[in-house]
Amino acid sequence: MDKLRVLQFFLATADHGSFVAVAKQQGTSPSTISKAISRLESDLRIQLFYRNTRNLKLTQAGEVYAETARRVINDLSACEHHLTKTNDAPEGHLKISVPVSYGRLYIRPWMKAFHLCYPDISFELTYSDQYVDMIEQGIDVCIRSGTVQDNRLVSRRLSPIDFVTCASRDYLKQYQTPDTPKIDTPKQFINHKWIQFRFAQTGKTMPTKYWHKGRLCDYEPEQSLVVDDGEAMAELCADGFGLTQMPHFIARNWLQSKAIISVAPAVQIEGFGVYVLYPKRHYLPNRVRVFIDFLIEQLAIIEEYPGRTWAS
Repeated sequence: MDKLRVLQFFLATADHGSFVAVAKQQGTSPSTISKAISRLESDLRIQLFYRNTRNLKLTQAGEVYAETARRVINDLSACEHHLTKTNDAPEGHLKISVPVSYGRLYIRPWMKAFHLCYPDISFELTYSDQYVDMIEQGIDVCIRSGTVQDNRLVSRRLSPIDFVTCASRDYLKQYQTPDTPKIDTPKQFINHKWIQFRFAQTGKTMPTKYWHKGRLCDYEPEQSLVVDDGEAMAELCADGFGLTQMPHFIARNWLQSKAIISVAPAVQIEGFGVYVLYPKRHYLPNRVRVFIDFLIEQLAIIEEYPGRTWAS
């Protein structure tokens, strides 16, 4: 029998002064209660009760032990109540990790509305494009763009990633606007300057993508500027340095402001997407659940869903 159950029997016996009364209350037999108390006394090597034919009375040692046991059980009960309440209610502290560009352009602007909806949830927002060990760092929710491979985590796709080919109007005044890729190679791209993105983790540049005969092909520009920051890539594009192919979430504000324009249909890479991740657990805290639901609602407002984005 576990120690907590024995302590409950002990305190009930101290309160009622009778094995029979405790047995009725606990739905068991008097002998079960008696054996549990005797085993406890044997383990402690202390007599906890004076026994007579009428009732049981705590010894001096028993009174000290009962006081401590009652405090421990009350503290445990209060802790369990607090944890259950915190887990079930939208409150507590939320640790969130987001990619740098997506976090700045999408998540950060939504946090005020989230705080107004759930004022009892405090949050810690960290920005990183590097791999983050959520479990080791105690992160509740992680948003990542690209692909996801970690079987310790639950992943839920928020949207695909649409790569949008863009240029500034000033740049296009100097060069002919490229047509949609066709035939064997993207010949219309060859005479243009490009701005490319380099992955900080691998050092590789992301190639320009185009569709040819139902296949997604790569185009490696001969003339290009290379940056490892998505927002800098968009800024250089708006400054007229050349064409670039950027994720829809970076392109969105620039396109809306008309600082740049789209010059080719958006391209999706299979498996690439924006994902919300959280550690596998049987009882997901409500603060995590409401945050994920909130993200999905905000994305729907700007026409982004698990299967498509506004750029699709």
